[in-house]
Amino acid sequence: MTAVDLEFDQLNSTVDALRRSISNRMMYGVGKDAVTARPHDWLHAAALAVRDRLVARWMKTTRLQYEQDVKRVYYLSMEFLIGRTFTNALLALGIYEPMREALAGLGVDMDMLIDMEPDAALGNGGLGRLAACFLDSMATLGIPGFGYGIRYEYGMFRQQIVNGEQVEAPDYWLRNGNAWEFPRSEIQYLVHFGGRTVQRGEHVEWIDTEHVNAMAYDTVIPGYATSATNTLRLWSARSTEELDLSAFNRGDYRSAVDAKTMSENVSRLLYPDDSTPAGRELRLRQEYFFVSATMQDLIRRYQRTHSTFGRFAEKVAVHLNDTHPVLAIPELMRLLVDVHHVPWATAWKQIQQMFSYTNHTLMPEALETWDVETLARLLPRHLEIIFEINAEFLKHVSEQSGHDAEMIRRISLVDEYGQRRVRMAYLAIVASHKVNGVSKLHSQLMTREIFADFARVFPDRFTNVTNGITPRRWLAQANPSLSSLIDEQIGTHWRRDLFELEKLRELRHDTAFVDAFRNAKRQNKMRLAQLLSHHTKVSFDPDALFDLQVKRIHEYKRQLLNVLHVIVRYNQIRANPELDWVPRVVMFAGKAASAYRMAKTIIRLIGDVSEKVNHDPLIGDRLKVVFVPNYGVSVAELIIPAADLSEQISMAGTEASGTGNMKLALNGALTIGTMDGANIEICDAVGRENIFIFGHTADEVDSLRATGYRPRQIYEENPELRMALDQIRTGFFSPDDPLRFSDIFHTLVDWGDHYMVLADFAAFAEAQKEVDARFRNPQAWAESAIENVAGMGWFSSDRTIGEYAREIWHVKPLDMS
Repeated sequence: MTAVDLEFDQLNSTVDALRRSISNRMMYGVGKDAVTARPHDWLHAAALAVRDRLVARWMKTTRLQYEQDVKRVYYLSMEFLIGRTFTNALLALGIYEPMREALAGLGVDMDMLIDMEPDAALGNGGLGRLAACFLDSMATLGIPGFGYGIRYEYGMFRQQIVNGEQVEAPDYWLRNGNAWEFPRSEIQYLVHFGGRTVQRGEHVEWIDTEHVNAMAYDTVIPGYATSATNTLRLWSARSTEELDLSAFNRGDYRSAVDAKTMSENVSRLLYPDDSTPAGRELRLRQEYFFVSATMQDLIRRYQRTHSTFGRFAEKVAVHLNDTHPVLAIPELMRLLVDVHHVPWATAWKQIQQMFSYTNHTLMPEALETWDVETLARLLPRHLEIIFEINAEFLKHVSEQSGHDAEMIRRISLVDEYGQRRVRMAYLAIVASHKVNGVSKLHSQLMTREIFADFARVFPDRFTNVTNGITPRRWLAQANPSLSSLIDEQIGTHWRRDLFELEKLRELRHDTAFVDAFRNAKRQNKMRLAQLLSHHTKVSFDPDALFDLQVKRIHEYKRQLLNVLHVIVRYNQIRANPELDWVPRVVMFAGKAASAYRMAKTIIRLIGDVSEKVNHDPLIGDRLKVVFVPNYGVSVAELIIPAADLSEQISMAGTEASGTGNMKLALNGALTIGTMDGANIEICDAVGRENIFIFGHTADEVDSLRATGYRPRQIYEENPELRMALDQIRTGFFSPDDPLRFSDIFHTLVDWGDHYMVLADFAAFAEAQKEVDARFRNPQAWAESAIENVAGMGWFSSDRTIGEYAREIWHVKPLDMS
């Protein structure tokens, strides 16, 4: 940041300047005065005042990018779970306290405004939150880049718990407008569907299509303590036919707008229910819609400063966040070959230099595929391109591998057996110059198992980049009581260099620091306990052990293992109430996909168990169970700082990385977990003595399966576990419907226990005893918690993005001087 920039920022950051800006934006931006303004108007005016301060940086960054003719990163993701923007922008600009004072001078409570801002409902879980962290780090490091996605009008859903069950309600996050976005009506691209292809001379034309407009909405992504910014560009579907006037004049009002409604459904909802053919087709339309607009946009931007495509791959890096954006590959081929008449071989060579792909799953069933018939109907030209890419690829491999027919069948981009399906992950691998996993174990298993054939064909293509999280949001913003304590001890530079936290290790035996550290945690627990008590009408002891499992509800994440332990613990307390039990509050949070019946049943089981436990007078404060509804970024910022224990208990070999494990450890929670995903690297970073590791390793899981896993034998031999499972089976927790959870029992005992919940239960219970023993010693627990915070430097998304920039994208920071 130059001296002129710094002086300008300082002048605009005073309390008086902010107060004037808010008043001006209230009048000229919102159109109200202080007398008639509602709370939402104050939030809008304050947001506009902050946005104004970002725009100057944004314009400067854009100008410098063109002047320096930089290589840009285009980060494509179906999700960006960015959370609330107001506080994040205040911290990035360094005006958090001046803004609070300015609003107070206008008679407005800033905390009230913060709580009113909705989360931008552009994502579901880890995938979207990772993308948001990456945008923050790219801007902070000055990496020139754009995030590209869809401007969903409705999020996945707003989760309500009614009588213990998940109920989905529309999440219309745009109800009160979005002060942070800039509509770009001048930037619209036609996106085509259907039709047919014809050969005209040397070129193919895609004709007789239906189409929809993609309109851009831009949001500024500020870097922390820098004038560098980036852009999140989201596409909204706009009909090319606003109104059928003749139908309207006939009085057929519904038909008059049918075409508009159908077209604009493309960007209406995040994750439509894919249990129906219509839902799956809409999902495919969404994926193609946003990548088509994005590829057209990056070509337009490149052509502003280049007259030919000769330097295309030098100036553009396209990153695919999972398989959802993989249609960008055939779409860019179509645009280059069919529209701009670049020779096929030249276009394909450039694409292989430009594209990179992050894989996020180890489970073959989670790898996205699309049936050939649907692609042929909706995207006929793209299917032709995929077939041609596949033919060239298989010919090349056949020549190299000596015609290994079985291997050729396995690696074909099109699965020809059963229902013919295009394997999107395979297409991404073939088209990308780098493919990365997101933790060391994940990357090892990726090349050893699910992509082993491709790793033999492309031995230099696969690499690892362990995930990270932004310390700005997940410590500075989410946990002000702890971050202010850290600032007092080691300064503030840790926000830009998280390895600075290593200095905290020297303080783990300092009595004053340990007391202050414990007090910061207790403040967060009291804040959460008060909120939970208000919503649940159940009291929570802030001195109890707060045990937290927050993540998407899925069988592989094994919320069932946690619930079983809760039930066993409940039974033990009832049998021995006179013992000195460590009080524990077990918290769950996360959404189940609307069509995922077992996940929703697990939520219902948690609800029924909590009803029984929380209202049993014999139990008292020794054990409480709570499900926190509508988990999202803002909820996470509230509950993660209050956690003592972080449950990371997926079956080894199933969790690619995880980032919740990093957020919780950064906020001073101790992890209980399997050797899965990034847990392994967290264990290395904080020391085995400061983490509770249990259960089978990934190799041991494979061995157990190979030798014959018998869950019923475990059920019969462990009396405490058997009692808990029988209570689930016989309706002890659901007397109104005794068979409600019979499928859970049979899944675990009789139907194979695919995720080995019972196999790991005894080890999990023993690890939980170690947790209790450690928690009984406040000094020892605090020292381990401090070690966890101090060891989190490696897990900053700044480190992650630095690796992507150097090793995969080959892009340098913008010179902001």
